[in-house]
Amino acid sequence: MSLRSDARLAARFAARELRGGLSGFRILLACLALGVAAIAGVGSVRSAIEAGLAEEGAALLGGDAEVSFTYRFATEEERAWMDRTAVEVSEIADFRSMAVVDRGGEAERALVQIKAVDDAYPLVGSVGLSGGQSLAEAFECAPGPCLVAEGLLVDRLGLAVGDRLKLGSTEFTLAAVLEREPDSATAGFGFGPRVIVRRADLATSGLLEPGTLFDSHYRMVLPEGLLLDTAKGEARQQFGNSGLRWRDARNGAPGVQSFVERLASFLVLVGLSGLAVGGVGVSAAVRAYLARKTSVIATLRTLGATRRVIFLTYFLQIGALAALGIVIGLVLGAVVPLALAPVIADQLPVPARFGIFPGTLAEAALYGVLSALIFTLWPLARTSEIRAATLFRDALSAGRTLPGWRYLGVILGLAVVLVAVAAAFSGTWVLTLWTTGGIVFALALLTLAGFGVQRLARRAHHWARGRAALRWALAAIGGPRSEALPVVLSLGLGLSVLAAVGQIDGNLRSAIVRDLPERAPSYFFVDIQQDQIDGFLDRVEGDEAVSRVENAPMLRGIITQINGKPAREVAGDHWVLRGDRGLTYSGALPDTTRVTEGTWWGEGYDGAPQISFAAEEAEEMGLTIGDEMTVNILGRDITATVTSFREVDFSTAGMGFIMAMNPAALAGAPHSFIATVYAEPEAEAAILRDVGNAYPNVTAIRVRDAIDRVSLLLEGIASATAWGAGATLLTGFLVLIGAALSGERERIYEAAVLKTLGATRGRILGSLALRSALLGAGAGVVALAAGIAGGWAVCYFVMETGFTVIWGNAFAVVIGGLLANLAAGLIFAWRPLAARPARVLRAAD
Repeated sequence: MSLRSDARLAARFAARELRGGLSGFRILLACLALGVAAIAGVGSVRSAIEAGLAEEGAALLGGDAEVSFTYRFATEEERAWMDRTAVEVSEIADFRSMAVVDRGGEAERALVQIKAVDDAYPLVGSVGLSGGQSLAEAFECAPGPCLVAEGLLVDRLGLAVGDRLKLGSTEFTLAAVLEREPDSATAGFGFGPRVIVRRADLATSGLLEPGTLFDSHYRMVLPEGLLLDTAKGEARQQFGNSGLRWRDARNGAPGVQSFVERLASFLVLVGLSGLAVGGVGVSAAVRAYLARKTSVIATLRTLGATRRVIFLTYFLQIGALAALGIVIGLVLGAVVPLALAPVIADQLPVPARFGIFPGTLAEAALYGVLSALIFTLWPLARTSEIRAATLFRDALSAGRTLPGWRYLGVILGLAVVLVAVAAAFSGTWVLTLWTTGGIVFALALLTLAGFGVQRLARRAHHWARGRAALRWALAAIGGPRSEALPVVLSLGLGLSVLAAVGQIDGNLRSAIVRDLPERAPSYFFVDIQQDQIDGFLDRVEGDEAVSRVENAPMLRGIITQINGKPAREVAGDHWVLRGDRGLTYSGALPDTTRVTEGTWWGEGYDGAPQISFAAEEAEEMGLTIGDEMTVNILGRDITATVTSFREVDFSTAGMGFIMAMNPAALAGAPHSFIATVYAEPEAEAAILRDVGNAYPNVTAIRVRDAIDRVSLLLEGIASATAWGAGATLLTGFLVLIGAALSGERERIYEAAVLKTLGATRGRILGSLALRSALLGAGAGVVALAAGIAGGWAVCYFVMETGFTVIWGNAFAVVIGGLLANLAAGLIFAWRPLAARPARVLRAAD
């Protein structure tokens, strides 16, 4: 017969069998639907954020385009170009400082993020203030000058509207509480609450002196008809090497968007783990269904049906049901985010425009189709190769484990396509390959563990003499129809993902919250002017409670060229090249510096500029001794030769610079100093008070506050990933229910035999509970091993941090596995307990 005839015949057979309903396929539908829904839901939220960012890019940015500079304002030439190009320009200075309130001679201080604006701000959108007044009206309060501040600062310092506070050496009046900042999404990660002040009012504050740490931003409203790419190209052509940074409304909040994309990509990969767990359930459901169809398949083969007809019959039937499961998942993934849109939007720091996103749903559908094909072809292929005579003798249990090489090649090819699709959609090959490797490793380990549990149960059978319930449980686990493999696979993979996430999160928290404060300084002091550094050092170094003080001159520079070529052409998109980086200078080699290669210029050197570069970053960028590097510092290009590499450890939160230069190379460049102070906790308040009183312009950053902010961010990430892992575990629980359901007939028969031999219901229930608990605990132990291995690999190779086992999370995984399988087993225990032996045994005969 031709392929077309076979297909028509198979379609007729499949249609007839589908009339029997969905019995046996509910778990298949649930597994596919849940996995696809998770991926579609995450993708829908990501697409909603991207749509919101695209629609309100100008409002988020505060204009059509923005150019920024580090530690300087625009030159006359640069400002003239902006005025010619734009319809309107607004200048903003952004920096950190200390807000000080005097309470009866006692000063209270808080770190704040200051935005110094001009009269044109904001170009797009509006500032929301308490009382409904405009920003211009707030700045005209009496007595002036005036500022507005976030409620967090107001609460922290116990302020009220009309109170006075100092920024630097200038006293301001709090005119209103800041409730909405239209361009807040562009601010990035800040250590303190926002304060908005008129830049002209800071003229005598000492906060914007040459060499102080600040960023300037110039927001522009462009004329209609001027393309963003045209304006960007012109700016880059004229001022490309001046340290100018460009951003426009097409990417108004790049930091937020990048973070959302990375988190969504990671969650999609966690979703793929869920699909892998669901795939185990799909494969088990197909195998159980085909086992029940043995007599039907045998009859068809006896009547002359070819292997191709039988394969196509069940391929079409299962394919139709898989398609139904995928559609259900797509509907859930599209509808649930829409239904929860108000709740999700309230939790997001950026606008989101929820809707139906066909591209996102197509991506999730592709994942579902590939997963369904991979996990259904295996049992289907085995069925097509079994002879008609053996089908009458439980062929699916007696047949070989692996399918034919032709089918195996197709399955492996589909797996490769799935990995490639995941890498393309997530945008990160490294994370995708790590995830894939982890899933394959976990599946292999869990498969071996499943067989190992069976063998161990057979060997341990004699240890249970005198304990009937335990002997029955071990006999069932080690028997030919054991549920060990599907239980360990389905539950174990979900628990492995959860264990790995728990170990990674625990180690990151440990490194940041517990280990880092032991090595980190108490305070960072920045913006110490050159005429203040000696007095500052006298105060802190003379304090017996201070164990160590480090200080260095602080500048910022952008690497623009390497060996005469654009830096990105030489070193790619390395993080060091993304914006400006810290650099310092020193004559003699500092005591805390270790040169790993090359030579230091030494005290008194006044020759051609030289650079010492961080060794690890230099290796990543492909730098060698003798390379020439051009660094733009405050708009001036300095070309220097790389003469040494040195060890820089950023993990201690101490002082570290990517670049160091000889003093003569930076002669005349305005700059300030940065210092780190290591002190006893009880001395920190006095140090902060004395330094703040003597030098109001100096900003103090308490390391513990910074750690708390990072910990809060990690908590959000861990929560999102834990929800993703929880979805994987829920899929595994559904697979467990499927495994329990498929073995229910055997348990009913077993219970009937035991009742006939005099066993009580209590003992039978105890045996069933022990069986489920032992398998769940075994799956938990294996998952724990896989999770610890995966967590170690990610921490060591990806995060490049230390690793210790978080035993609290570890024991929770084992106990969770035991309880989950016990619950799944007990759900289906009542029917075996209620079975009447005479009826069951008579039916078996």
